[in-house]
Amino acid sequence: MATPKQPFFNFNILILFLFLEPLQVHSVCRNFCNNIPIKYPFGVDDGCGAPQFRHMLNCTTDLFFITPSGNYKVQSIDYNKKSMVIFDPAMSTCSILQPHHDFVMTDIQSVTIPPSPDTIFVLLNCSIDSPVLNHYKSLCFNFSGHSCDELYGSCTAFKLFHLLSNSTPPCCFTSYNTVKFMSMNILDCSHYTSVYNVDSLKGVGPLDWLYGIKLSYSVPDTGCDRCVKTGGMCGFDVETEGMVCICSASNNSTIQCGAGIGMNTGTSLRQSSLLLESFMVIVLIFHLTLL
Repeated sequence: MATPKQPFFNFNILILFLFLEPLQVHSVCRNFCNNIPIKYPFGVDDGCGAPQFRHMLNCTTDLFFITPSGNYKVQSIDYNKKSMVIFDPAMSTCSILQPHHDFVMTDIQSVTIPPSPDTIFVLLNCSIDSPVLNHYKSLCFNFSGHSCDELYGSCTAFKLFHLLSNSTPPCCFTSYNTVKFMSMNILDCSHYTSVYNVDSLKGVGPLDWLYGIKLSYSVPDTGCDRCVKTGGMCGFDVETEGMVCICSASNNSTIQCGAGIGMNTGTSLRQSSLLLESFMVIVLIFHLTLL
């Protein structure tokens, strides 16, 4: 009676997939999320862009900037000016009053892509005991001639503070560093909003301010230009975070695409993969003939 060969055949199929699975080469990075272009140093796929910005963006139906305090919708990215505008859906604006909320970034984000100097945070409905009105009052500054009275008088959402107290509650125009080191509870202010491009808002009423947070970033010099000029996309090794030039779905390089220095890393991996695939196919055919 012949010995059944089916289990042995299935074992070889399993071995084939186990060998081929780890050899899948980096897929091509997505360069758009909805209608927003994704370019270096950003990436929405792991291993794309610069490692300093790893896991900061998430692309579902829209593009979101991820921080410990929430997901902020990306409104635009200006690659020439190296800035990104995000909007907090839970933030108060001139037309809507939201619950108490903090804006929190990681230490890496605070260094690599902090709010720009022309973004201010407006602390609203502060108590008379607020530290920014007493010991830390130097943290508040003049914002293009605008005042708390103007905010509480012009904005539908903020009029409530004036009505409840029958006076003008203190407010504070301040920088990101204030909310970075002190929470809203410590600041003793009930709400906040943020405005960007403030240098152009002199004489402009609160109804027409640009509400949101503009972030500024710098591009790390890793030789990405050379990769892009040869048709590649800049990325990094997800384990070592070393720079990788992604040339195609099946070919990576250390420096550039095409014939040039540094091609051996990607091509040798691909050649080894092809050789092993050929070997495993021969083994598979051999065992098929034994059935």
